[in-house]
Amino acid sequence: MTAGASSRMRAAAVAIVAALQPLLAGCMVPLPQPLLGLNQRLEAAGPARAPSLAGDWLALIVSRGGRDRVELVDLQRQQPVPLPGLERPDAQPLSVAVDGRGERLALVRQLEGRTELVLYRRNLMALQPVPLQPPGVPRRVSLRADGRELAVEVSRQGQWQVDLIAVP
Repeated sequence: MTAGASSRMRAAAVAIVAALQPLLAGCMVPLPQPLLGLNQRLEAAGPARAPSLAGDWLALIVSRGGRDRVELVDLQRQQPVPLPGLERPDAQPLSVAVDGRGERLALVRQLEGRTELVLYRRNLMALQPVPLQPPGVPRRVSLRADGRELAVEVSRQGQWQVDLIAVP
């Protein structure tokens, strides 16, 4: 083997090792791990769906006794937080979102044959209807972490659209 060929082989080997380093480093990154204790508590609460996670708060829709209801969990304490004034026995929650402080929840629900979007403020323990312009049927909602904007999936004349709504 000539000196030039040997030099080229060494350069190729160095290039291969350099290319493999990021791949090997990626293999050593820890994998995401389930939070077993919290997951068991959530499972014990009953079947759940439509999770929304922001900051130290988890909002979800839990089925209990044949009825769906919104639940807000303080992840620091790993306990549900009361939501007085939010639930109605004749309302069916479809989608929920929480802000990063756990103060505002946006909710799409069915009530008396119509689907509506509402905003719940924990400090006031009150619901506020959120009008859609132009009118439409909301399906899913997402709330910005600071609670100042909603993204809502809305059906209008058979077409799905996304509306952004400023929240004062």
